[in-house]
Amino acid sequence: MPDIVVMFFLLGLVAGVVRSDLTIPKAAYDILSLLLMLTIGLKGGMALHGALSGQLLIELLGVTLLGVLIPLLVFPTVRFLVRLSLADSASLAAHYGSVSAGTFAVALAYTEAHELVTGGQVTLYLVLLELPAILLGLMLYRHFSRDAEAGQPTGLWHETLTNRGVILLVGGVLIGWLYGPDAGKSVTGLYTSAFQGVLALFLLEMGLVAAETLRNVGLMQGRLVIFALAAPAILSSFGLMMALWLGLPAGSAVILATLTASASYIAAPVAVRAAIPSANIGLAMLASLGLTFPFNVLVGIPLYHRLWEWLAGS
Repeated sequence: MPDIVVMFFLLGLVAGVVRSDLTIPKAAYDILSLLLMLTIGLKGGMALHGALSGQLLIELLGVTLLGVLIPLLVFPTVRFLVRLSLADSASLAAHYGSVSAGTFAVALAYTEAHELVTGGQVTLYLVLLELPAILLGLMLYRHFSRDAEAGQPTGLWHETLTNRGVILLVGGVLIGWLYGPDAGKSVTGLYTSAFQGVLALFLLEMGLVAAETLRNVGLMQGRLVIFALAAPAILSSFGLMMALWLGLPAGSAVILATLTASASYIAAPVAVRAAIPSANIGLAMLASLGLTFPFNVLVGIPLYHRLWEWLAGS
């Protein structure tokens, strides 16, 4: 049986496929996403409380390296094999180099349900993979394009660093780290205890959105469909190998593999839409949210866990 939170995603997916009138108001979705990102940050910060070390810096540098490497691999792949335009290739490099906070939340719930040892620093993986990937995707477009569409680097830095997801994640980490699991329990306990329920409702909405996105799949997107379904398994191997090299515990390894296998559908679309107006955001959303996200939630996370057990010999 899949984890119960995954069943809510399936419920939304089925409701969308049969064209039910089930909807989640945008205001409610915004609140759910805000609660989810803040809670993830708090949980990570509390786990980091009193646990900082030199080894942590090496680990975070290794994760940042993945945030640079993956978009550099995705860009030529979609440019020459999927045969996308320069703008769309840079867009997908940014989306697939970046990460999905929703997928991270499911992976975190999975590691907790299976009692896998997970370091609090995994929340920092989100930021360290997302920021360089988005910036690098946009810089690739600027480098190879003769157009002047892309924004100025200072604007890109500001937009990427100040989006609400980064603010909530980093702020949550700092608050959780400062107060720990006990000193702030009167406030943080409310968020952490409701994490599974908030995630379930968030996934219900994601199921509805994924079903809507999948309706746009056509024969012309055949190569893109193959890429979106094959990329997670391939990209997860980079996360697994980095986790093996860093000597991460099982839970952290599964989460890192899941993040490298995921694709952004929140932060990256906002940045790409502003910096590369000619990019087709619909294609990126079809790949990241319509195909890669369901693959990771339904199949990928348990698969990465099994691969890690095989690699680690456990």
